[in-house]
Amino acid sequence: MNRRDFVKNTATVVGFGVFSPLTGGVRQSQKDLDLIIRDAQILDGSGKPAFAGDIGISDGRIAALGRLTNLRAKRLIAADGLAVAPGFIDVHSHSEDELLFNPNAESKIRQGVTTEIVGQDGSSVAPLNAEMQASMNDVYRNAYGIDVDWTTFHGYFSRLQRQGTAVNVGSMLGQGTLREFVVGREDRPASTAEIRSMKQLVEESLLAGALGVSSGLEYPPGAFASSEELTEICKVMHFSTGIYTTHMRSESDFVLEALEEAIAVARGADISLHISHMKCMGRRNWHKLRQVFSQIEDARRHGLSVTMDRYPYTAYNTSLASLLPVWSRSGSHHEFVARLRDADSSPRIRQETLDKVKMIGSWQAIMITSVSHDKHKHLVGNRISEVTSNNGTDEFEFVRKLLIAEGSGVDICGFAMSERNTNEILKHPLCMVASDASARANTGRLAQSTPHPRTYGTFPRVLAEYVRERKLLDLPEAVRKMTSLPAGRFGLTQRGLLKSGYWADLVMFDPARIADKATFIEPHQYPLGIELVMVNGEIVIEKGEHTGALPGKVLKGVRREQKLQ
Repeated sequence: MNRRDFVKNTATVVGFGVFSPLTGGVRQSQKDLDLIIRDAQILDGSGKPAFAGDIGISDGRIAALGRLTNLRAKRLIAADGLAVAPGFIDVHSHSEDELLFNPNAESKIRQGVTTEIVGQDGSSVAPLNAEMQASMNDVYRNAYGIDVDWTTFHGYFSRLQRQGTAVNVGSMLGQGTLREFVVGREDRPASTAEIRSMKQLVEESLLAGALGVSSGLEYPPGAFASSEELTEICKVMHFSTGIYTTHMRSESDFVLEALEEAIAVARGADISLHISHMKCMGRRNWHKLRQVFSQIEDARRHGLSVTMDRYPYTAYNTSLASLLPVWSRSGSHHEFVARLRDADSSPRIRQETLDKVKMIGSWQAIMITSVSHDKHKHLVGNRISEVTSNNGTDEFEFVRKLLIAEGSGVDICGFAMSERNTNEILKHPLCMVASDASARANTGRLAQSTPHPRTYGTFPRVLAEYVRERKLLDLPEAVRKMTSLPAGRFGLTQRGLLKSGYWADLVMFDPARIADKATFIEPHQYPLGIELVMVNGEIVIEKGEHTGALPGKVLKGVRREQKLQ
C-alpha cells in the first residue's frame, strides 16, 4: 500500500475533530454537525479512485471526510456503500426562463445536477434594451406567464435570488444578445462606436457576475459579427476570469475553418477558449474529428487554454429555422417571413436548405420536437419525411409554409452525428459533460413539448452507457468530467470537489443501477438510481423524490484581483 492509500484508509477521529496523518493536525468541532453520510464510496471529483468513508456537513459546507465514527450529527444518512460524488455541473444549459417558471429544476436536479451555466450559444437574458425587453415579455408571458422585470444581470440575478432555485445558477453573456442590443438584427458590420458600446456592456455584465462571453455563430444576429469584432469584445475579459465559449460558425462542412477562427479570437483576446457541444456533423464530415483534435492540441502547445463539452447522443436539437441559410434570417420575424414568401428569394433559400439537409443525411434525419400553435401539435414526434409522404407534399414547401405559420417557434432534432465520434469526444481528457438543454418536468406546462432526451438523461446516461456498459471511461474520470473539470474551467470556487470547506453540493447514486430512461419519442422520464442530491448542504432529492427545497445560489464570475480558493 502506498502512502496515499495509507492516508486515505487510516484517517481517524480524535474527540470531535478529524485527524490527518499528513499533517498531524486536529480540527476541533464546537458543535454537532448538521448531517453525516455514513459508509459511502467517496468519489471526490479529482479523478482519483473511490475510497470508503463518511462525509460530515455543517452550515452548508463539507466539514469533515474520513471515518467519522466519533463525531455526532443532528441527522445520519446511511449510504450503505453507494457512491457519493460532488454535484454534477451542467456547463451548457438553457434554463433561464424555465427556472423562473419552475424553480424546482426537476429534470436537472434528478440527474444529480446541482449547478447550471446558462446564457450559452450567444443568447442570454441580459442586457436588454426597451425593445428587447418588450419582445422577451411577449414570449415569456405567453409561454409561462412571467413578467420580464429586469434589463441587466443585476436584475435577473436578484430575481432568481428572491424566488429561489433548486440548483446553483451561473450565466454567460450572450454575444448575440449584445449585438442585438447595440446593432440590431441586421446583417452588417458593427461600427467603431458600436463596438465600443458593446465592450462597455461586456464590462458591466462581467462586473455584475457574468462568467464570460458566449457566441452562437450559426444564429442571427451573432452570426453577423466578424472575427475582428468578436476579438475586440472578448478583450474586455482581461480583468476577469471570464472565458469565451462558442457554438462555432460551422459544425459541419467548415468545422476546421470555424475552429481556426475560434482559436484566433481567443488568442487575439488573450483569453481561454471553450468549444460548445463539439461535433463533426454530417457523414461526409465525420472523418474530420482527428484534424479537430490536432488543431486543439497544436493550439495548446502554443499556449492557448482550450476545452470542450459534449452530450452523449448522436442527435442535436435546434430550431427548424436553422436549416435555412443565415442570411435569410436577418432582421425581424416579419422580414424573415417576407423572404420565405418572396418569389425571388425563395428559390435560393430552397437550394441552400436542400444542400444542408443533404449534409445531414435526408429529411428522414429531422424530427419535429415542438411547435407553438395547437393546430400543429400533431406534427410533434414525426420525421419530416414521414409527414410529407403521408400528404404528398414537397419537403421544403412543407418547411417553408410551417415557418411562415409558426415563425421561429418550431424545434427539431437532427440525427447527424457518428457514435464513434461521440465516444472519442467524450473520452477526450479536455471534454466535460453538458446537456445543452433546459430544465423541464414530466407534468404541467414544461411537459407539453417533446424535448431531446438529453434534457432528462445526459448525466445518468454517461454513467450507465459509457462507463458501466461500454467501459469507455472509468467512473472516477467520468465524475471528474462532471465536477472538478467544469468547476475549475468556469471559475466556480469551492465547488466541484468533495473537500473540507467546500460547499456541500453532492449526489448519492448506485453505480450498478443508475440509468437514463428518456427516449426521443418519450423524453419526459426521470432517471433511475439517484438516491440523494444536496445543494449547499440542503437535501433537494431524497430517496428519488423532490423535497421542494430551493437552496441554490447565483454563482458569479471572479475578478483577477480576487484570490481563487
